[in-house]
Amino acid sequence: MVRLREFDEQKALEAAMHQFWEKGYEATSLSDLTSRMGIQRPSLYSAFGDKKQLFEAALRKYTQFHASFVSSQLQKTPSVKEAFRSFFEGVVAKEYGEDLNRGCFCINTMVELAPHEPKFEILTREHQMYLSAIFQGEIERGIRSGEIAKDTHAAALAQTLVVSLIGLTVMMKSRPDRSFIDNSVETILTLIK
Repeated sequence: MVRLREFDEQKALEAAMHQFWEKGYEATSLSDLTSRMGIQRPSLYSAFGDKKQLFEAALRKYTQFHASFVSSQLQKTPSVKEAFRSFFEGVVAKEYGEDLNRGCFCINTMVELAPHEPKFEILTREHQMYLSAIFQGEIERGIRSGEIAKDTHAAALAQTLVVSLIGLTVMMKSRPDRSFIDNSVETILTLIK
């Protein structure tokens, strides 16, 4: 007879995601995971496989959530320029407002694992491309409405904004003076004409 799982896999996966997000892959132990997830090792292995498989599942959960969050944030206001301003300022405010300096789980993975783990190189690159597509869609909306110049190369601008977002997020891990980041955001936003 197959034994039923006595825990909510999605809640356990979310707990693992937060653990990995806070400490990274290498610094997170199996004891950290089982404690945070509220399950025993055999249950972890049975439900998710090994630590790397669990990390991949957690990263996939995060990227789905993050892409949906970014898209909804950018669609909150009819003005595309204001939407991007609000989004970038929100990223900065959240990072400087938290005691726990987690940054972006996907970007953290890009820095920690992508250089030597092809699977995570691909997963993080896919997320970058998806964010770029979201940004491009919003830029194209601004071009159609006349808010953004018709000669704007939407794909190139979207890619530049993604690179800027990644750079800001990595930079904020070292907590530079807030004005350094705020000035950078202001300059990035001038690219949306």
